[in-house]
Amino acid sequence: MTPAAPAYRRLSVEERRSQLLDASLTLFAHRAPEEVSLDDVAEAAGVSRPLVYRYFPGGKQQLYEAALRSAADELQQCFDEPRDGPLVGRLARALDRYLGFVDQHDAGFSALLQGGSVVETSRTTAIVDGVRRAAAVHILSHLGVADPGPRLRMTVRMWITAVEAASLIWLDEDKEPPLDELRDWLVEQFVAVLSVTATRDPQTAALVQGLAVDG
Repeated sequence: MTPAAPAYRRLSVEERRSQLLDASLTLFAHRAPEEVSLDDVAEAAGVSRPLVYRYFPGGKQQLYEAALRSAADELQQCFDEPRDGPLVGRLARALDRYLGFVDQHDAGFSALLQGGSVVETSRTTAIVDGVRRAAAVHILSHLGVADPGPRLRMTVRMWITAVEAASLIWLDEDKEPPLDELRDWLVEQFVAVLSVTATRDPQTAALVQGLAVDG
């Protein structure tokens, strides 16, 4: 007796959109956007080209920006950590989520971080920069400084750039060292750069003193 074919399940609008975005992120992560066609996206998602146009009538640019935004929205939430317990512990938990995203969505993460430099449009650049600015806002909030000065703001933003670079290098190095070691290393680097800035900035020096008591 011939087994019955599995029942076809029609995807909801959100499920189909998510499927197309996931396929797009994977393609854009490994190839320059101008080298990826809508036919490539349709093939990767197992759908027809007209279906891709139905969801993204603006074509590849609209699809590309939507894919970047979906990854950016998730990354922006990583640093949204409750302000409970020592700062170092909060930062470690935020990095666990951030690096977990990198680990599980390495193609999407690469596509997101490359978006601003590869496509060079104001919208894609804003999407990428929005992740960095959101992370900086969360971290400065955890530091509990109502009016951070330029040296402290620069230190936080420099560290966020270092986290991004370390994440991309980690992917390129076949995900070595282990995630927990990378997390602890990045937390230690944050404390270290704060300590360096503290020698030039009284505001940061007060924070470092507070960290020593808090830790």
